[in-house]
Amino acid sequence: MGNVKSGEALDPGLACPIAPVVDIVFSRWTTPILWTLHEYGRQRFVELQRRIASITPKVLTQRLRQLERDGLVVRTYHPEVPPRVEYEISELGRSLAPLFATLAEWSAVNLEKVERSRRAYDDGET
Repeated sequence: MGNVKSGEALDPGLACPIAPVVDIVFSRWTTPILWTLHEYGRQRFVELQRRIASITPKVLTQRLRQLERDGLVVRTYHPEVPPRVEYEISELGRSLAPLFATLAEWSAVNLEKVERSRRAYDDGET
């Protein structure tokens, strides 16, 4: 980092090498979609929508398209009458499982601490 002058703007990708991953994986709705596909396997659109109750069909469609584009989800079209489309997590998407497991463990151990800290801050105790 010796080449960066004080006060000079730094490309976020260089400042934090995980920033692009965070943008891909932790954008709104991506995590619940990937988690659901990982936990329950291949699913139709309606099944996904039912499991992620608060997501709108429009947003689910947008996120699934983006995840397919990123290579994290595989879309399979079955030319039947009526047509059937299924989604499943790809190998690349499955490779995120250890990351999600680590975050789940961290959450179980630390989320209550975060909540206590927030309450103390909001009550003016800090």
